[in-house]
This record gives sequence, structure tokens and C-alpha cells, in this order.
Amino acid sequence: MRQRKSPARKGKKAADRYPHPPLRAGLGNDLHRLAVGRKLIIGGVHIPFDRGPVGHSDGDVLTHAICDALLGAAALGDIGRHFPNSSPRWKNASSLVFLRQVRQLLHHAGFSIVNVDATVGLEQPKLAPHIPNMQKKVAAALGIKTSQVSVKAKTGEGMDALGRGEAIRADAIALIQAHQY
Repeated sequence: MRQRKSPARKGKKAADRYPHPPLRAGLGNDLHRLAVGRKLIIGGVHIPFDRGPVGHSDGDVLTHAICDALLGAAALGDIGRHFPNSSPRWKNASSLVFLRQVRQLLHHAGFSIVNVDATVGLEQPKLAPHIPNMQKKVAAALGIKTSQVSVKAKTGEGMDALGRGEAIRADAIALIQAHQY
């Protein structure tokens, strides 16, 4: 009996026809010291508090972690490569600008965003009342639906720099897909 060739075997190899796997995941994180007199901005939302993250830009750990997750998923480097803290252009910049530019980088590389899931670690203040607004701002900057952005908050339970209220941290994972799928 003669064996039939599968469509995948005709012509080019699948890896040549589709340079990217259809789905790719990336992981990002960010950590900043907190200092008196700095604004606390998380996910583009200003939260009244006596301390905020020390950073070159606005120090928004949530958007920084999401940027790194998205850039990593697309193998486009990290946030420091695209928005270096040595550049005066990014001094005190809104990190929502970073998200918008990362969205464009992904688009030009042939990817779209499936979803983003993130956790912010901060001892105080409580973030739950601000999470819906964070999700809206992040989604708007990325050009996706709010339902594609998950943000959660955790405390440090009194442990390490986070638990002592000396730092803020965010972790994010992102799923992207190649445009041809």
C-alpha cells in the first residue's frame, strides 16, 4: 500500500512556514525600594500613600513586569533594553507609555496578546479597591479587553523587605500568539 504524504511534508518544513510557535509565554518581574515623597503608581493608577517606588521612570512595578513578560514571550529582550534608565527620555515617564510601545513592538514582530496575569506584592496600602482601574488602564494601553488582564494583590505577611513595607514587587506572565494563526 502506498503511503500518502501529509500536507505538512509538502514543500517547506513546518518550522520554515511558521517561524513562531502559535502560542508563546513570557515571565516578568520587577522590584523597587519604597521611599517617602515618591508617588505610588501601580498599573497607571495613582494610589494615595506616603511612599512610592524609587525608579528612573514612575517606578510602576506592575507595568514593568508586564512589559518584561510580553517582551520575553516574543524574545525581544527586556524593558531595560528598550527603555534604559540611563536615558533622559524616560526620566519620570509614565510606564503606560512603555506598555503602548511594547504593544507596537509585538505587532511589528508578528504577535498579538492573548492575556496577561499579574500579582503585585505590597504590605500596604490595600490594593483591592484599585484593581479594576488598574486592569482598565493596562488593557487600554495594550489595546486589549479588560477581561484579558488579571491583577491580584498579596502582602508579604511581615517577612523580608516586602513585608516590612520597604519594597514593592510585581510578577507577571503573558501569553501571546503569532498573527498567522
